[in-house]
Amino acid sequence: MRVIAGKYKRRNLLWPDDTMHIRPTKDRIREAIFSSLGDIEGKVSLDLYSGSGSMGIEAISRGSAFCYFVDINSTALKITKQNLNSLKIDNAEVVALKDVDALNAFAQKGLKFDLVFLDPPYQEGQYQEILSLLSNNNLLNDQATIVLESDRVLQLNSNIIYRKDYKYGDIYVAIIKIEVTK
Repeated sequence: MRVIAGKYKRRNLLWPDDTMHIRPTKDRIREAIFSSLGDIEGKVSLDLYSGSGSMGIEAISRGSAFCYFVDINSTALKITKQNLNSLKIDNAEVVALKDVDALNAFAQKGLKFDLVFLDPPYQEGQYQEILSLLSNNNLLNDQATIVLESDRVLQLNSNIIYRKDYKYGDIYVAIIKIEVTK
């Protein structure tokens, strides 16, 4: 696994042996996702369920101003920190909290995101709950983009104003924008 483009292009990333609980996004899928996102220069990113940190690191490599990496799996946190350290990335923060707890903490701090990556454990798939928390807790800037990875097409009840779906083998990716609650 490697960084696809940007400042850290072609740099290798570590990934965990525990692929039952952590699924790093494959290079070709990351490349397709970021191609569809376009310019992310200066954006504040959130890599929720960060795993190896590959999505957030790719965002930083392509110009994201800052990225928060959230996970509760100790192996994932260790690998993410190792990847950030090996690339000497300092415009990042690794947060060891459950998804909901992290979002509540971010809301209390008044943080807002421009780009959010959601790739939760497929069997748990708390997509709707997380989208509601992002919207209702004022965690998204106007025109924020959310990238969801799943094992199926997602039926979402959120106030979606834009949606584009992609399929890569057995992985489904939805790139959405939701109405921001003020």
